Amino acid sequence: MKLSPRLVILLLLTGCSRSAELIPPHGQATFAQYQQETTRWVEQHRLFQSSDRVAELRWNTPQEWRPAGVPDQGILLIHGLGDSPGSFTDIGPELAKDGFLIRTVLLPGQGTQPKDLIGVSADDWRSIVNEQMAILRKDVGKVWLGGFSTGANLAIEYAYQHQDVKGLLLFSPAIKANEPLVATTPFIALFRNWLRKPKPGYPTQRATRYMTVPTNGFAQFWRTSSAAQQKLNQHPYDKPVLIVATEHDSVLDTQSLLAHFDRQFTSPQSRLIWYGYPQPQNALSNRVLIRTDSLPDQHISQFSHMSVLFSPQNPVYGVHGSDRICENGQSDADYLACRQGAEVWFSDWGLRETGKIHARLTWNPWFSWQNRVMKQVVSDIP
Repeated sequence: MKLSPRLVILLLLTGCSRSAELIPPHGQATFAQYQQETTRWVEQHRLFQSSDRVAELRWNTPQEWRPAGVPDQGILLIHGLGDSPGSFTDIGPELAKDGFLIRTVLLPGQGTQPKDLIGVSADDWRSIVNEQMAILRKDVGKVWLGGFSTGANLAIEYAYQHQDVKGLLLFSPAIKANEPLVATTPFIALFRNWLRKPKPGYPTQRATRYMTVPTNGFAQFWRTSSAAQQKLNQHPYDKPVLIVATEHDSVLDTQSLLAHFDRQFTSPQSRLIWYGYPQPQNALSNRVLIRTDSLPDQHISQFSHMSVLFSPQNPVYGVHGSDRICENGQSDADYLACRQGAEVWFSDWGLRETGKIHARLTWNPWFSWQNRVMKQVVSDIP
């Protein structure tokens, strides 16, 4: 469809006339001050989803895990689009056990309610990463970055710009989406706040994350993805990297990541953990470590985008966790049955199989092994 010049101008003016939603306070001198002020701000602006406001606030605000003794290395962990600092509630303590000072950030527009992503820009996210990395750099001698999904894009971009970053931990990195039309969302966001209206009877957010994201959120995700791709295409990243990806990720083009890993991430210490079955046919180096994501004895059909982050013992998302995500691309009848406690299988979003109801897989059966690989990647860096 060809748009008239007059309509284009009108749409651009509409986009420019929007003001950003409220953004958490920033510019603090210490992480403690940042954590305190952000928590207070989230408490004032959040649409709470549970009666346990303390736990909900902790999940949705910046956290810190300190090792025994005085740390000389630190890692800043960045969550994904529509997600929260609680994404690292299992990974953070594991890294702290190995002597790292671990901190998380809250990206603007998140932690409160989905509509707060309207008007937020990728530069707002970059600003928080820049500020907190500067603070972390003052507090420890060596700095690393880690990220989940969109957060991984921000980590890649920052690491290319700051050569003192020792390496990266990238979980389900959103370097390339599996939906080409995401590239159109910056234009669509100029005149349409939501790609689709929330479905009646389905939650728009839960205590731990958003379940729907406005168009602008996808637009800013695309901008981070484009920036990360541009950096990687300029020259390889030669410092240690751990990448964790799943073959059946419903969000990302992980096959592209697998195909380009050896060319784009060249450090001998780097590792790509690939959850998939059967083994990919690509010519892979011994730096690619493969585990199956089909575990029928555990009612697991496939791993999901988010499952790589959480331990089976996680009290919220683990095997016996309190939060089962039934919003998983099933029929309305299967969704209702899942909500009512029916027996389910677990998968990525959208998988349908006759005779099975699929909830989202929210934990990683290989989590302990993954931690051992992660610690090998970050160990013994000069």
